[in-house]
Amino acid sequence: MKHIFIAILLVVCGVLSAQNFKPYQFYDKKGKEIKPEKLFRELADYDVVFFGENHNSSINHWLQLKITEALYAQKNGQLILGAEMFERDNQSQLNQYLNGKFDAKTLKDSARLWSNFTTDYKPLVDFAKDKKLSFIATNIPRKYASQTAKEGLESLSNLSAKEKTYIAQLPIKVTLDTPGYPEMKTMMGDHADGTKVMNFISAQATKDATMAESILKNIQAGKTFIHYNGNYHSKEFGGIYWYIKQKNPNLKMAVISVFESENPELKVPEKDYIPTDFNLIIPSDMTKTY
Repeated sequence: MKHIFIAILLVVCGVLSAQNFKPYQFYDKKGKEIKPEKLFRELADYDVVFFGENHNSSINHWLQLKITEALYAQKNGQLILGAEMFERDNQSQLNQYLNGKFDAKTLKDSARLWSNFTTDYKPLVDFAKDKKLSFIATNIPRKYASQTAKEGLESLSNLSAKEKTYIAQLPIKVTLDTPGYPEMKTMMGDHADGTKVMNFISAQATKDATMAESILKNIQAGKTFIHYNGNYHSKEFGGIYWYIKQKNPNLKMAVISVFESENPELKVPEKDYIPTDFNLIIPSDMTKTY
């Protein structure tokens, strides 16, 4: 009986070991697998790196931290961090946390932090704090993006001079030539009001243009600026990437895009896959943080 039990156990273990439990896989733009070690070596050559994310993906956030740590070592500390999740008018509060003048509770009470800050973004901010790195709050205050969606881009001209410092310089160019924006128009349907559609797209543009300007204002020669943002803000080389290209086409920039897959081998998806420089494939059933 004991021998039968051992035999069954070996069979079960064999089945389990044969299954693929890959938590992630990176590919280059040509569809070739790339190991993390090679990835961060290549990233070190770029001026700006956009690390796209699914906001609630645990493995996505973990990889952001690990690759940032590795890139820090590769670049001998020559890094600048920045994120969509922090708005320009909260830069002072963020700086005071980085400088040790604010504790985590004071930061939470004084800045508009995302609900998943503690689990998903605090590790990145704490890394910057520990290594004495700059962490830039790049995004437009959400109330101005919301205002644009409701009242249109022209309404921003009525803001005070101080308020205008928190958004990209006006006028902000909005065009459907920007990758991703036609998709937004399609999502709203053919019967949607034209003004409403363009206001919605303009609101997205205010975010992308403001984050682009924030990066350009804070970039430093010899340092890599790594920016964490929702995948949509840099997918297909659109969004923030596109706006930076309009201002400084000579910057060397890389985009890491993220895709979910039900394939246990995490092969390149056959559908809805438009690769960028580096492409992260993660399991669709990966643990979500919210």
